[in-house]
Amino acid sequence: MTQTATAPGRTGMLVILSSPSGAGKSTLSRRLLSQDDGISFSISATTRPPRPGEEDGREYYFRDRAEFERMIAAGEMLEHAEVFGNLYGSPIGPVRSACNAGRDVLFDVDWQGGQQIRNSAMGRDAISIFILPPSIEELEVRLRKRAQDAPEVIARRMREARREMSHWAEYDYILINDDLDTCYGELESILTAERLRRARRPDIAARARIMSGEIKEIT
Repeated sequence: MTQTATAPGRTGMLVILSSPSGAGKSTLSRRLLSQDDGISFSISATTRPPRPGEEDGREYYFRDRAEFERMIAAGEMLEHAEVFGNLYGSPIGPVRSACNAGRDVLFDVDWQGGQQIRNSAMGRDAISIFILPPSIEELEVRLRKRAQDAPEVIARRMREARREMSHWAEYDYILINDDLDTCYGELESILTAERLRRARRPDIAARARIMSGEIKEIT
């Protein structure tokens, strides 16, 4: 069911979604983006060259290393990391514009990216959600069922998963993805509640102040 989450006067929020590989984060993200028209996916910037068919501003913001490093130094990145010789990061400009328009922005990042976002200039607008598998054994089963990786790659992914999961306590919400529909329903509930917070509804606060003043005048 499609939701319309943008509303006059509502400030958007940064939704950080993290999980170990195989816990279902990508599936939940795709479902959320397809069913909730009040949230957009954060487009990253990168120094790697575009691949055939990719467009600047659609898949990535393509920047050369000098410009990317300038943006980091100027505080124009919410988070960034170097992966296999290329820089990746989340430019703050498009995120701030979306939030000012009342739209939420989804970040599919690891614990390090989430930590950087929470410590950034927009950290007060962020909520963080960590997705856990039902068990470490089930996570390994899911990775093996993919039939995409060699055994040594699966073993490496399991080591990485344990490191990622060791940071669960840094997040605002923890969801266990035992049943996808249930987990998605819980994710929706979190967003609904967070969107209704008084701090994110200055329009409601203004109306409450007016009504409070009217009541005082009557009494």
